[in-house]
Amino acid sequence: MKVLAFSDLHLARARAAELVEASHDADLVIGAGDFCNMRQGLSEAMELLEGITAPFVVVPGNAESFEELQAAANPGMRVLHGTGVDVNGLHVFGLGYGVPVTPFGDWSCDLSEDQAAEMLGACETADILVLHSPPKGVADVTSGGQSVGSTAIFEAIERIQPRFAFCGHIHDSWGHTGQIGDTQVVNLGPRHNWFDL
Repeated sequence: MKVLAFSDLHLARARAAELVEASHDADLVIGAGDFCNMRQGLSEAMELLEGITAPFVVVPGNAESFEELQAAANPGMRVLHGTGVDVNGLHVFGLGYGVPVTPFGDWSCDLSEDQAAEMLGACETADILVLHSPPKGVADVTSGGQSVGSTAIFEAIERIQPRFAFCGHIHDSWGHTGQIGDTQVVNLGPRHNWFDL
């Protein structure tokens, strides 16, 4: 199975066009949140991605709420947030939002570590975890050198041991990878990242 995954599109038209074109070769497409900017432009973001016809699983970032993304989602798009879905024999579980709570203010959709731990507790097994936020200490370093990922997410990955944990959120760590046990963690960024499962 060929999986195409990305995060943090933030209404980038050229990137969206590349993703739509690449998606024609994908068996599954995954979007790890932040399709728009500061709760603005979500409908436009969905229009940019409407050419994706492969099974498409997404989580909300901190730039859009679960309810907003669910309401705006293109046909065939599955929005996960504390829930999972089976796609062609793979179990995908997703959790969106900024974890822990960000300093960005009222527009940002965030979860506390306790809230995230509770929602991730619903996942007993998964082949892929789709997360907006990275785990603490892996692909989570800002330009100032701070590790700002989530302890709850790290502990969930350690417990579940999916093959992949896909995330985004921390732009300075786009493209960074790491291991937690047998799980490969990838901070995706807004480009076409390919994985074989």
